[in-house]
Formats: sequence, structure tokens, C-alpha cells
Amino acid sequence: MDTLPPPETLVTNAARVFCDGDERGVDGHPRVWLQIDASGFSDCPYCDRRFVLAGGPADKTVAR
Repeated sequence: MDTLPPPETLVTNAARVFCDGDERGVDGHPRVWLQIDASGFSDCPYCDRRFVLAGGPADKTVAR
């Protein structure tokens, strides 16, 4: 049985980020702006990519 890989996690220094699915043609999606809140992360509603604020509470859980 094949399983899907986990969503990509990106660490950023900005609390406001955008995601467009990397503009991968048919694999991309409309650009959406995301605000990282007190949790220290925000997930894209289209592709589930997670953006983690560097030094924030969620940064401790990200393997680098």
C-alpha cells in the first residue's frame, strides 16, 4: 500500500507569508497569504504546507 509523504515544512523569519504551491503549473494553486499566530505556525489550506516561525514555539518541533 502506497502512502502519501507528509506535507512540506518551511521555517521562515516572517510572520506573514504566502503560498502558491510553488507555481508548479497544474500542481500549483492560487496565491494565499497566511498569518503565523501565537502557535508559531500556519498551514496552507490548499496544499497543507506548514510555515513555522523561526524561534517560535513550533520551531522546536521541526527537525532541520
